[in-house]
Amino acid sequence: MFSETSIEERSTNASQAFLNGVIKILPLCLAVLPWGLLAGSMAIQAGLTSLQAIAMSALVFAGAAQLMTLGLVMAGTPALTIIISVFLITTQHYLYALYLRDDISRQPLKHRLMLGFLLTDELFAVSIKKQQHYIYYLLGAGSCFYLCWVVFSICGVVLASSVPNLDQYHLDFSIVATFIAIVIPFIKNLNTLVGVLVSVMLTVIFLSLGIKSAAILAGVIGMLTATCLQNLRERAA
Repeated sequence: MFSETSIEERSTNASQAFLNGVIKILPLCLAVLPWGLLAGSMAIQAGLTSLQAIAMSALVFAGAAQLMTLGLVMAGTPALTIIISVFLITTQHYLYALYLRDDISRQPLKHRLMLGFLLTDELFAVSIKKQQHYIYYLLGAGSCFYLCWVVFSICGVVLASSVPNLDQYHLDFSIVATFIAIVIPFIKNLNTLVGVLVSVMLTVIFLSLGIKSAAILAGVIGMLTATCLQNLRERAA
């Protein structure tokens, strides 16, 4: 009887953690609605069929990488350049995985694979505050975000045939808004603030100069600046 009660309690707690994850990530799900619409419509404009466009969102599940890939495809960019660009723009996921490794490495293989697929900037943003049944919390948040992304992309595919030139409605601003919402909570000290400001200013400068991969270069320089500033302050202390 005690064993059965314990199992039921663990199941209830896991379900509650899963639901907490869903609730926690809902604001970010709503924030990427325009982003998903844009991804679906751009896929159609790039020459993909409706099924291919939906499959891209369902299987790739990487918003920024999808939008960049579709833009490069429409521009006639060579495949090797696209592969390298996608690799560079998604390298932060390796850092996310390292952060979560201690908690996830002890989990069954099926959970590790699921979380590896579901890991996004948004999931990482809500993963910072750890809690009981942490894995189920992450699975709830990641699954909710994934389903919303696919649904929004499907809506974009449907709208692409009824609303011409959907890409001209500046839906891509949702990308900026989403990352602002993700980055701001991480600005807790001077080092991080300087790194973010340097990244923003350099992005504007690089874009005005017509430099490709401006955001990636600016981000790397911003991180190096923050690291150097932290080292200088530690030595001066």
